[in-house]
Amino acid sequence: MEMTQERFEELVRDALDQVPGELLEMMDNVVVLVEDDSPDGEGELLGLYEGHALTERGWHYGGVLPDRIMIYRNPILRICESEDDVVEEVAITVVHEIAHHFGIDDDRLHELGWA
Repeated sequence: MEMTQERFEELVRDALDQVPGELLEMMDNVVVLVEDDSPDGEGELLGLYEGHALTERGWHYGGVLPDRIMIYRNPILRICESEDDVVEEVAITVVHEIAHHFGIDDDRLHELGWA
C-alpha cells in the first residue's frame, strides 16, 4: 500500500479525534509523532510509547521531556491492502499506544482486543 506522508498524518489526526475528549484531557506531557520507520529497524513495530506512564509517575516526576507516542508509517502501510485497512490499523495503533500512556500493558490490551 502506498500513501503520502501528509495523508497518513491526516489519518493519525483523525484517529486522535476519535479518542474521547475525557481521555485526551487526562493525557499529560505526551506528544504524538509520525515517523517512517522505527530507529532500530524493527520492521514489524507499528507504534511505540516512550516515557513514564501516568500510573508510574510519583512525587519525583517533573522537569522531564514529554513522553512520545510514535506511529510508524511504513510498517503499517506494508501490512495494509487498502486505505480502509490503513484507517483501521492507524486507529488501533493510536489507541494501543495511548493505553500504554495510561499504564495498560500489552497483555491487558490483548484481552480487550486492542493488540
